[in-house]
Amino acid sequence: MYLSIRDDIVFAAGYASIAEGLHDLEMNSVELFVQRDYTVSPLEPIPDKKRLDLTDPGDFNLLQMQMAEHGIRLCALCMGNNFNAQDKRGEIDWAIGTVRAAAQLGAPVVRIDPIMSAEKDLPIETRQTIVAEALKEILVRTIDTGVELGIENHGYQGNDPVFLRGLLNKVSSERLGLTLDSGNFYWRGWPLSRVYEIFEEFAPIVKHTHVKNIAYPPEIREIEREMGFEYDRYVCPIHQGDIDMNRYVSQLKKVGYLRDLCLEDESIGKYSIPQRKENLREACKALTIAIETF
Repeated sequence: MYLSIRDDIVFAAGYASIAEGLHDLEMNSVELFVQRDYTVSPLEPIPDKKRLDLTDPGDFNLLQMQMAEHGIRLCALCMGNNFNAQDKRGEIDWAIGTVRAAAQLGAPVVRIDPIMSAEKDLPIETRQTIVAEALKEILVRTIDTGVELGIENHGYQGNDPVFLRGLLNKVSSERLGLTLDSGNFYWRGWPLSRVYEIFEEFAPIVKHTHVKNIAYPPEIREIEREMGFEYDRYVCPIHQGDIDMNRYVSQLKKVGYLRDLCLEDESIGKYSIPQRKENLREACKALTIAIETF
């Protein structure tokens, strides 16, 4: 098990480049977000080029060269897909292209977003079927890559264990599991003790992680809250919240999870640039201790 970080968090913390941020945080792994035009952020600045196109051989080689030069590996590629979009074919093809790029770049998993258009208006089985059919096609058409898919527990339906169970059963593939976000089930409104139960249930199929935290007042930690209840107010640095990172890491280690703990501190905007960097450093220390101890 090792530490990584989302590219957006590196930039939000005030680092000039991904390479600079990773060096300061003493880690060598990052998750890159892939836009619909197949572009990603470079690892260090390139004159007159803000993003690299994964479909362009020259840009692709530049990214590989930067990875080699700085000793950086990709823990995952990240997508913000919508399988109920008007252009469903485009969404599926984009995912297939991203999976193939991940294979060439050595990223073992692609993070998949369960959020989709009209998700609150459709019956749960219809929603499960829409996502399942898309995932089945992606998995079949990328079977030669070995790259896995991690559905994040994200948004309304992604944080519903019933939705996730049904979806996983419909697809029934060892290459499909979760990007287990440490804070999102809590954000969804589940009581803290229930969050740990959900972690335990899904830990055996975790492919990737996002790590964040929330600090609610003690009197509401064990009650069911409305989704996203005052999140902007209570989201906090990873090492300071209600989610016990030692317990979270222990639950993953117990089932043999060996991949990344990917920092996604969404409280970062509350702090000054020096404080943002210090909070990330403290999170790294806390997670490293958890990995080594629990």
